[in-house]
Amino acid sequence: MRDALRAALLSPVLVPQAAWVMLRAARLPEAAGPRDGVAGQGAALRVLIVGDSSAAGVGVKTQEDALAGRLAAHLAPYFRVHWRLEARGGATTASALADLGWIPRAQFDAAVIALGVNDAKNGMRRARWRRNYSDLAALLRDRFGVERIVASGVPPLGVFPLLPRPLRGVLGARAAALDSELRALVAQDPALAYVAMAFPMDRALMAADGFHPAAPLYDLWAGRVAERIREG
Repeated sequence: MRDALRAALLSPVLVPQAAWVMLRAARLPEAAGPRDGVAGQGAALRVLIVGDSSAAGVGVKTQEDALAGRLAAHLAPYFRVHWRLEARGGATTASALADLGWIPRAQFDAAVIALGVNDAKNGMRRARWRRNYSDLAALLRDRFGVERIVASGVPPLGVFPLLPRPLRGVLGARAAALDSELRALVAQDPALAYVAMAFPMDRALMAADGFHPAAPLYDLWAGRVAERIREG
């Protein structure tokens, strides 16, 4: 009740702030280039990347510098990587479930999930977020044969340079709550591995919009994901 009242009192401030942020964050396009490919030599490794605008590479010009491309580059010295990207701006756990349901069945060894910002922005409740995420993991296993799922943590919106106060604090608290639920889910499911999004908030690591990663941050992120996949 207290949280609901506080949100209502803040809404005259938060609504215009949120509209301004979404307008600015939407200015940058998704990274150009193929959304599937093959790289490296060695044993075959089939990887599916699922996510939102960050997984789609907003903030860099090409997929080569985005999460998918850098992940393939980090894995290429060890595997013959067959990768596929299924991501779009504004994606949530609910929309990802719907989108994957339309994709023809295929076999993948590992999957990477990069979701949570839009769920936090939309005020999704913790229980529903956890249920959606669990359903998404089950779909990846049942429909796509995935044995290892790397769950990227919910980014710490409370320190994003684009977000003004008090919106930054509100979204930061929501993101932290969803991330806590995600870590609890990962702890209960041996098929899931967690990658924290606790990177230095250096402005040089962020794209021009102050909201999406720049190329150096995509590379750091992909390197951590690659480590989790190799540990698999």
